Amino acid sequence: MAEKNEVKVEKLGDVALLDIKGDITRTSAPFIEEAFRKRDVEQAPKLLLRFYSTTYFNSEGIKVLIQLLAESKRNQQQVGITGLSKHFKKIFGMVGIKKLATIFNSMGEALEDLTGSGEEST
Repeated sequence: MAEKNEVKVEKLGDVALLDIKGDITRTSAPFIEEAFRKRDVEQAPKLLLRFYSTTYFNSEGIKVLIQLLAESKRNQQQVGITGLSKHFKKIFGMVGIKKLATIFNSMGEALEDLTGSGEEST
């Protein structure tokens, strides 16, 4: 059974954290697109997408993610991704997402790189 889609946006200094729960498919695309359109996200110089090791991505979900990441790159936003399973880290490398975003092994590593500290809140 798929987990309910939910996207929470939180500001961590100049980083907009998108905490994304649920599977990433065509059905979940509107939730993710809506989060990317929020003012705090559009204007943030840095984005961090937090997924979970149980998150499943199908081809349509990956396509939407690539489109949004490409738009972020055009907007000169630095993007990090954390929480991926080993399988999806490999898939993201194969489909070119690593050219659009940095994949981090942990939330702490991502925050340290993006904010200069390992703290989760400001």
